[in-house]
Amino acid sequence: MALFGTDGVRGLANGPLTADIALTLAQATAVVLGQGRIAEARKAAGKRLTAVVARDPRISGHFLSAAVEAGLASSGVDVLDAGTLPTPAAAFLIADIDADFGVMISASHNPAPDNGIKIFARGGVKLPDVVEQRIEEAMTGEKLRPTGADVGRVSRFSDAEDRYVIHLLASLPHRLDGIHVVLDCAHGAASGASPEAFSNAGAKVTVIGADPDGININDGVGSTHLDKLAAEVVRVGADVGIAHDGDADRCLAVDADGNVIDGDQIMAILAVAMKDRGRLAENTLVATVMSNLGLHVAMREQGITVRQTAVGDRYVLEDMNAGGYSLGGEQSGHVIMSDFATTGDGVLTGLHLVAEMARQKKTLAELASIMTVYPQKLVNVKDVDRTKTDDEHLQKAVRAVEAELGDTGRVLLRPSGTEQLVRVMVEAADEQSAHEYAHQLAEVVRERLAL
Repeated sequence: MALFGTDGVRGLANGPLTADIALTLAQATAVVLGQGRIAEARKAAGKRLTAVVARDPRISGHFLSAAVEAGLASSGVDVLDAGTLPTPAAAFLIADIDADFGVMISASHNPAPDNGIKIFARGGVKLPDVVEQRIEEAMTGEKLRPTGADVGRVSRFSDAEDRYVIHLLASLPHRLDGIHVVLDCAHGAASGASPEAFSNAGAKVTVIGADPDGININDGVGSTHLDKLAAEVVRVGADVGIAHDGDADRCLAVDADGNVIDGDQIMAILAVAMKDRGRLAENTLVATVMSNLGLHVAMREQGITVRQTAVGDRYVLEDMNAGGYSLGGEQSGHVIMSDFATTGDGVLTGLHLVAEMARQKKTLAELASIMTVYPQKLVNVKDVDRTKTDDEHLQKAVRAVEAELGDTGRVLLRPSGTEQLVRVMVEAADEQSAHEYAHQLAEVVRERLAL
């Protein structure tokens, strides 16, 4: 089984993900990313390889980051320990100080017992699959074992958070004065940086979910649990609520009445604002196949092209990089603003969303009204052959539903990448139609693809 998944290495800390794995993975990373033309030129110039290491506040991050730093230092890499910071902050810092690579210890929105290791290349960009494969292969190969003065040093990156917050503030097109924001930091990595950034930008800030104790990350709070945020926004009479996940690469929002504003709606607001300011490259937004049909309709009305990718922020980012696009993301709240970040950044996204409220002097509900969210029904059909979704009878049933929906809906069949399961998603103009068509097609999937 491959070690790397869709977003680095992830698993139960001290289960599959041990200190030994972290140490060996770091050593292999030094072997693979310490090579190449730029790395060799640095060595020839007498410069030492440098890596940034950060983590989210879950308790296992202490021993895993220690193991990673030991593996890097034993391989001759100087380590700057940035402490607890969001994933996008680690990516930014790698580019900001021109480090050779970096490592983030986090399991994002997963519960506290899990953890993960994300590796970023020079410039703070995610690794392509082929490089991850080379690192995995290098774990069983010869390691770098310098001695004496050639071993790596580990030192504290003392101004890491300050650099990140200054970068966020410099990106803003407008201050946030007059806006009352409730921030839910998921007891995660943004518990320090997000309140600081919003306050310094001029917002009145109320904070929940910002008391991490190592085991409460994502526990009933954050972008996967919006009830508490919505209730707090209504209770204190705030204008908007912003929710992050454990490593703050996501942002979801709620309006003043506690209604959820998802990633598609956030992207719609930002896309139109960027187009108006001439900052939306090629007047194009990159989204995944799971984005709501309402996003496509709204963007078409605004003269904005929507490009579709497979599900996963890495595929969005690959398409953005290939086409030079400036905005993309997912319904889940991963939003990438490539003018300012190399990955999804929940704090950056939240700041720019609230900045539009301040700039246009509109409520979030008014801004979000640019997009009508079509009812969406998802049915997971288990114990079926996921490789046979091209079955002629099934495809005929799909075409029949698509014909009935016309321009008011769509159908998506998505095989799981890891288990014998097919996801049936239907969007329609009303809830009942979406529900009925989704279950109708799910029944056809069960009949035709049964194992």
